[in-house]
Amino acid sequence: MLLEATCLDERLAEDHPARTIWAAAQRLDLTRFYEAIKARGETPGRPAIDPRLLVALWLLAATEGIGRGREVARLCQRDDAYRWLCGSVNVNYHTLNDFRVEHGAALDDLMSQILATLVFHGVVTVQRLSQDGLRVRASAGSASFRREKSLREQTEKMRRHIEALKQQGEGEGEGDVSVRQRSARARAARDRLARLERALEELPKVKQAKAKQKNKPSKQREPRVSTTDPEARVMKMPDGGFRPAYNFQFAVDPACRAIVGVDVTNQGNDAGLSEPMRAQVQQRTGQSVREHLMDGSYVTLKAIDEAAGQGVTIYAPLPKPRRKPPEAPEASESPESAESAPPSVDPDPDPHPHPGEPKPGDSEAVAEWRARMAGEEGQRIYVQRASTSETVNADLRTWRGMERLTVRGLDKVRCVGLWSALASNLMHFSAVLLL
Repeated sequence: MLLEATCLDERLAEDHPARTIWAAAQRLDLTRFYEAIKARGETPGRPAIDPRLLVALWLLAATEGIGRGREVARLCQRDDAYRWLCGSVNVNYHTLNDFRVEHGAALDDLMSQILATLVFHGVVTVQRLSQDGLRVRASAGSASFRREKSLREQTEKMRRHIEALKQQGEGEGEGDVSVRQRSARARAARDRLARLERALEELPKVKQAKAKQKNKPSKQREPRVSTTDPEARVMKMPDGGFRPAYNFQFAVDPACRAIVGVDVTNQGNDAGLSEPMRAQVQQRTGQSVREHLMDGSYVTLKAIDEAAGQGVTIYAPLPKPRRKPPEAPEASESPESAESAPPSVDPDPDPHPHPGEPKPGDSEAVAEWRARMAGEEGQRIYVQRASTSETVNADLRTWRGMERLTVRGLDKVRCVGLWSALASNLMHFSAVLLL
């Protein structure tokens, strides 16, 4: 046997991220996290774990790309950094999982606090904004998607199953099944029924989205909704495949690469998502966005006109021409054959094959956008989008746990995005935040 006295503070490196996170957690205003605690002062109840500790644990977990409460709970027993944060406090995975997704408004406030500090020190200006989407695999399988007929059949079947469980009574167990096991089965059945009913509620939204698609009705498949995560949608992923996912939107300040805006949607495309993000960033930072960089999936003529009305310049790639300009006929050795040959006619020519030229019906803002993006200066500025948003998204996917989600529902998924963004800003700008 070996009896060893251990000092966790001495074993933890001075520059370990856990020390930085704990120092930041002590400076942040976490009042909104404390509002949910009911047992305080003379009010009876079990003492709650300090939210400051739970915030630090999840920030450290997001920094290391960990997204499961069970894994964090195990690390609190084995890893020196997590043990150093906990001290003698025992943390179970139920508490960790609940805390992670139940404080969306408090996380929003925390994000705004950090950005306000960066703005105060002149790090963030958001005069120029870069936006890009990140599609993250949802916690649902492709086989969980069901059509309306199947959803209604399963809903009725589950209701009958719950009734049968109720009729069995709450007294003695049946055979080898104990009362506790039977209660667990009833609880699981109720959860299953709730998800099925939620899927039926989401079905009209899917039908409405299908109706807006440009495909012919004959080619459209019957709408389907997941029974595991009803708010998830099948999207085209970066590798070209189609899987259940959520569309995260991150806005970045190109000057310092700080994440200044976070949102999530189950919309499969990015059209119409630029203006809400711009409004969110301006509200968080109190600064005015003057230039907005985005890729072609965000571009709509309406969005360009709205941005121009707000004094915002859009930098986005021009669409490719539908038809190439007709090529001149090759010179023939025989003049007679050239004269007799029929003229080359494009069956569906594009009257304006050059992207930089204005088109009939273009507003002044759209015409300026076409000319701006056809010039060298517009291209030079637009290059910053790839070097900022795409690198930040890659960092979130690789190091901040945005590879695959472990929670379900838009509200919970948005909390995950906020934790990842907070961890990214905290680790990149810790020197400023701890001044």
